[in-house]
Amino acid sequence: MAATRYDLPDVDAFTRPYWDAAADGRLLIRRCGACGKAHHYPREFCPFCWSEDVVWEPASGRATLYTWSVVHRNDLPPFGERVPYTAAVVDLDEGPRMMTEVVDCPEAELRIGMPLQVAFRAADEGPAVAVFAPADEGAGPA
Repeated sequence: MAATRYDLPDVDAFTRPYWDAAADGRLLIRRCGACGKAHHYPREFCPFCWSEDVVWEPASGRATLYTWSVVHRNDLPPFGERVPYTAAVVDLDEGPRMMTEVVDCPEAELRIGMPLQVAFRAADEGPAVAVFAPADEGAGPA
């Protein structure tokens, strides 16, 4: 019997646009038409004013590191095969905060406020997942 995967999200009719965009290397967020605020994780209503007038919009993919923790042990499949990894919270340029993983960056180089750029990790099964890597500081806006 295969081990239960704890890293695979549930894809339903509402979240399908998000996962389809991720498969194409694009990050989507939701924005409220009533109050104008962006939010993430995707919801069918605005968490600020409760309006249902929310739409998908492309995010720039740029973020700054808010906080992180390097995980050295995780017994849930398949995370144990990935340790150590950097669990993080980032501030997207559009405003929302997002839980994610920082990749391609040694622990000693992590710093609060460092610029990051979205990348996507393809899964053997299930949708691609947004992760963040250090931004090329010489690059202009995405």
